[in-house]
Amino acid sequence: MSTEPGSSGAMRIGVLGGTGPQGRGLALRLAVAGHRIAIGSRDGERAASCAAELAAVRPGLDVTGLGNAGAAEHSELVIVAVPWAGHAELLTGLGSELAGKIVVDCVNPLGFDERGAHRLEVAEGSAAEQAAALLPGSRVVAAFHHVSAVLLLDPALADVDTDVLVLGDDRDATDAVQALAAQIPGIRGVYGGRLRNAGQVETLTANLIEVNRRYKTHAGIRVTGL
Repeated sequence: MSTEPGSSGAMRIGVLGGTGPQGRGLALRLAVAGHRIAIGSRDGERAASCAAELAAVRPGLDVTGLGNAGAAEHSELVIVAVPWAGHAELLTGLGSELAGKIVVDCVNPLGFDERGAHRLEVAEGSAAEQAAALLPGSRVVAAFHHVSAVLLLDPALADVDTDVLVLGDDRDATDAVQALAAQIPGIRGVYGGRLRNAGQVETLTANLIEVNRRYKTHAGIRVTGL
């Protein structure tokens, strides 16, 4: 079995923080695409319960629940979907489990106050760059920041109408994640530059949150002219 997404055969994909809405949504869609999904959580029992709920959506889905370390260790590719507040703490303890693997970071460092969503300053520049600094042995890619969890989790919705910007410094890894994104019907993976440009992509989520609030929708993005 190939260790690169987008090739033939099911991959073992771990989703750390997979009990949250974004993690669950990505886990469901990638399981429907035929991959073997390990939901990761600080609470292994909660992960197992979430996995059982997702597996029940459609007969034959391969979804299991483990602690974060177990999900990371037993996966070929790992998606990080934890809240920003727990991002550094989680990754600091998983260097060995994630070594040599593609790590897809979709975390958005945002704050919320009476005026709405806003960006938070990150010393490294972005959540993805923080992940790369904490995981020097991994192939870190930034992606899936702007995909609505509500749409991902809607089993009646066949296609998710959005592009996914994919950023990273490893061409093979970004190509692989673009191909993985395209396995979710309606989604197109679009290369968005080097990892150093991930900050503005993460921050754009705050704008989309405000669009969704104003227009009562679940907006995504499309890149024209391609």
